Order: sequence, then structure tokens, then C-alpha cells
Amino acid sequence: MTKQAKYKIVVADDHKMFLDGLLSIISHESDYEIEYTANNGLDLKKYLDINQNDNIDLAILDINMPEMDGIELNLYIKKKHPTIKTLIVSMLSEPQKIFELTRDGVNGYIPKNARKEELLLAIKTIYSGDNYFSESIKEAYTKSVFNQPASTTISLTKREKEILQLIAKEYTTQEIADALFLSKYTIEGYRTSLISKLNVKNVVGLAKYAIKLGLVE
Repeated sequence: MTKQAKYKIVVADDHKMFLDGLLSIISHESDYEIEYTANNGLDLKKYLDINQNDNIDLAILDINMPEMDGIELNLYIKKKHPTIKTLIVSMLSEPQKIFELTRDGVNGYIPKNARKEELLLAIKTIYSGDNYFSESIKEAYTKSVFNQPASTTISLTKREKEILQLIAKEYTTQEIADALFLSKYTIEGYRTSLISKLNVKNVVGLAKYAIKLGLVE
């Protein structure tokens, strides 16, 4: 009888206690194996780029991490390693972050205080081809949507205005990233979000909106 291949997992989290706890949980599961752990997003990014033949199945990510956060890392994985599924395990449940992650194709999101049974259920669900989001995460996002005040004015953050202004000035993605000390993948995420938020079709529409707001002459 052929031995079933283990589900290969990598983890990025800067909290050692969480990493130790996760390793302990996974070590008791015969179907799963943690191939690599990192305490920041950039180290995991480098690992995935160097070890592309490792056939990693799932990346478990925190949101707040040094060097490269979970939102940026999730977007990078989806663009450069599309076969790898992603699961966010974080104490944060900010609606905007949940929106950005779901927009960028994250496969699951559970809080760090979830029971180990839910963690294993999330991994199993994602492994089977479905997405998994904890009830608390779904509630936080849903409430934010329905509690927004009615308004015809689209509110932009300071960062969104900065990026919109530079897009209108015909800066490239890399030039904007360099100017704002962000990665080009973060800028791409902002650009996609702005196109959706402002209901325009492309960067030309973004430039026109920037002129409308008086961000450029």
C-alpha cells in the first residue's frame, strides 16, 4: 500500500509561543508536516522563492510581522506561488484588513485564540479545496459593511491619496514603491483596491479622479 504524502506547511509568525504551540499541535497529526518556520514575512518569502520544488501546500501567516506583513506576503504568494493556499491566524480582526485579504484571495482566517480543533478544521477545509473563516471574523467584516454611514462621498486615506497622486503623475509601480518605501506588491494591491473603490476601469480613470480631487493640476 502506497504511503499517503503529507500535507506540507510553512509558517510565518513573530510570536515564539504561538510557533511552539502550532508545532506541538501539528506534530500529533500524521497527515501534516511543517517544513519551515519564520519569524518575519520576508524570510518566508525568500524560502518560498528558493525552494520552489518543495511543493508547499499551505502557508500559515500572522498579520503584524517585521520586514513584511501578512497582507503583503499573502498577496505575494498568490501572485508568485499560486498553488500555495494561505491561512491567516491573527488576533487582529480589523474589517479593512479582512477586506484586503479576501480581495487578494486568502483561503482562511481564524483568530489566535481559536481552539486547536478549529485550527485543524480550518487546515482540513482548505486542504479539501474550500475556504474557512471563523464566525468572529465573518461577523466583524459583516458588521463593518452594514454599519457604514450612507454617503455619496468616497473617503480616501492619506496613503491612498498619495498613491493616487503619484499614479496621476505617471509614476511606475516601482517608482511609487520606492518613493513611499513600500514594496511593489503593496502598491499593486492599493491600485487594484482604488480601481474598485472609485469604480473606474483603469489607471487612466484613477488619474482623472486625482485631477477631480485637486491632487494634481
